[in-house]
Amino acid sequence: MTIYDLASALNISIATVSRALKDDPVVSKQTKKKIFDLAEQMGYRTNHFARNLRNNQTNTIGVIVHELKSNFITSVLAGIEKVTAEAGYDLIIAHSSENFTKEIANAKNLFNKRVDGLIASLSFETTNLDHFKAFKNKGVPVIFFDRVEETGTHTVVVIDNYKCGYDATQHLIEQGCRKIVNVTSNPKRNVYANRCKGYQDALLDNGIPFDQNLVIINDLSEKGAIESAMQLLKMKPLPDGAFITNDFVAAVCMRTFKENGLKIPEDIAIVGFNNDAISTLVEPALTTINYPGIHIGEVAAHNLINHLKGIGNIENTHTIIIRSNLVIRKSSLKNSNGCWNKKQIR
Repeated sequence: MTIYDLASALNISIATVSRALKDDPVVSKQTKKKIFDLAEQMGYRTNHFARNLRNNQTNTIGVIVHELKSNFITSVLAGIEKVTAEAGYDLIIAHSSENFTKEIANAKNLFNKRVDGLIASLSFETTNLDHFKAFKNKGVPVIFFDRVEETGTHTVVVIDNYKCGYDATQHLIEQGCRKIVNVTSNPKRNVYANRCKGYQDALLDNGIPFDQNLVIINDLSEKGAIESAMQLLKMKPLPDGAFITNDFVAAVCMRTFKENGLKIPEDIAIVGFNNDAISTLVEPALTTINYPGIHIGEVAAHNLINHLKGIGNIENTHTIIIRSNLVIRKSSLKNSNGCWNKKQIR
């Protein structure tokens, strides 16, 4: 069903039908009513995509994420959707499942769908950004968040992962911990590499030698978390602190520790990362780094849309750092003097 069919059925010009469907005041209310009634009766739908293409835009934003099962990613998407919906843009969301080949295919697909802009977080396997060159060559803006390449040539929205790793470890040291394990994930990506570097430097600044054997690397699944916990339990003597760079992994580790007779935080103090909902549901409540996913999504979307509207230019800003902080709860409070009255590390 097209506007030509509507015009023919009503014996009026195509231009009049087109103007009426755009609610142009030039067309009388009576004529508009006839056109709208017939359009509804005949099942006519405006092809917004074709109309936008004529204006050299699609009013769509592409989003590539590495997974969809993450609370953090869900919150980022909520932030992106809030801003883009208010600005009149639709989202096309694709996920790579931590697969570089699939990420390349996603980028090509979104490029072919002619998205106006792209927001992306890289997979663990990503080794280069060649698949995003087509966007740059066509002047399509791209913003990366969370997992990024820190080359300074792309606009990225991140937190200070190094400082967060340092602050989490420093807190455990202030609680009297001296043998602190870092349970983390793939060091190929900036987020885990930088958190681990912060952990190392906090140890060294407090006169505690860094021991590579105390860095446990695994995936973020329940199975991986249990394996990491069991690896820690085999250490002699047992560590008295653990900086675990993901709240879900931390929760699974805590459950495994308790099943094996450890008390938290008396035997081992624990700090997680993300401030997911699970951090307040576990017992004891989990000390963690607050990673404001919704705010990150909003900031990424605002900057992209401002660029598209000509209000801003992402080429002028390479790194946007979002504020994060340590949220202290019972899982890390080994010190009998407590830390509830101390200022939270920011």
